[in-house]
Amino acid sequence: MGRIFTVTLEGNTFSCKHCNTHLALVEDIVSKNFQCRHGKAYLFKRVCNVFSGQKEERMMMTGCHIVADIYCVWCGENVGWRYETAYERDQQYKEGKSVLQLYMISGPDDTSYMFGHGAQSEESDAESQ
Repeated sequence: MGRIFTVTLEGNTFSCKHCNTHLALVEDIVSKNFQCRHGKAYLFKRVCNVFSGQKEERMMMTGCHIVADIYCVWCGENVGWRYETAYERDQQYKEGKSVLQLYMISGPDDTSYMFGHGAQSEESDAESQ
C-alpha cells in the first residue's frame, strides 16, 4: 500500500474519533437536522480525508437516493455517506454533499458524540427499515 497523505484543516474542525484525522470544518455545515441509525448526523457541503465506497440505491426516510458510504482515509472507519443522486426534486439540494455521523466524529472542542445522542429529527435521513 502506498503512502497516505491527509489534508490538515485550519479553523474549527470535525475529526475522526478513532484517529483524529480532520474531516470537515464547522463553516461547511449545511444542516444539523439529520439522523442516522445511531443518532444525530450533520450534512456538510464539503468533507476531506475520506474515500467513497460503492454507490448503491437506498430507501431513506426522505425517499430513495443513490448514496456511497464514506470512510476515513487514515483508519478506514465508516464515518457517514455521500449523496450521489436524489430522485425527489425537493431533495436534490443534497446531491454531492456528505453526511457525517456524530457518533463517529469529534467536534471542534474535542467533544465526542455518544451513541444515540439526540432525538429523532424532522429532516431525518436514516435508512428506513
